[in-house]
Amino acid sequence: MKKKEDLRITKTKASLYRGLMELMREHPFEEIKVSEICSISLINRSTFYDHFNDKYELLEALINDMKKDLIESLIIDKTITTIKDYFLEAMVLILNHIEKNKDIYSSIVKINSNSIARDMINDVLLNSVISEFNDHVINHSNIPTRSLILFYASGVANIINDSLLEPNTFDKSKIYSILDSLIPNLDFIEYKK
Repeated sequence: MKKKEDLRITKTKASLYRGLMELMREHPFEEIKVSEICSISLINRSTFYDHFNDKYELLEALINDMKKDLIESLIIDKTITTIKDYFLEAMVLILNHIEKNKDIYSSIVKINSNSIARDMINDVLLNSVISEFNDHVINHSNIPTRSLILFYASGVANIINDSLLEPNTFDKSKIYSILDSLIPNLDFIEYKK
């Protein structure tokens, strides 16, 4: 059984995460100093170093926590009967998670123009789809299942990631509509429960 983290540690990490994200809204990650993170977070530098070796480790912890939260939010409705419905249900859950954390995602994607958030969304979606295909899909085509997964999951993830470049225009219903139009029914794939 995993031991629960001390409340003080949880609060310290949350404060450091908020401080880092606030700074990343205005500055590229590479320009941010640990002293600035500590100052904006109202955390002593020695306390920072009790928890993290450097700002990279802090960012990695933040991303890992977001990834864990995203994975936990991907609980697909068990009444889904088609692969298109599966993709669309997964998109709703991912878009809800992104909308809830829009500032975090967009500051990582836009200001810091690196692939951290993109890689996280791609990775979570890809692993979720691979797991779902392995458990519930029969492919009746000549196209390798992995190729199908890579093609559709990557396309969906890229549309979602692209929407994060302009956080003020993020519209999950518009993104959903686009994805609904783009994802075919894939009649050669049988979805079984």
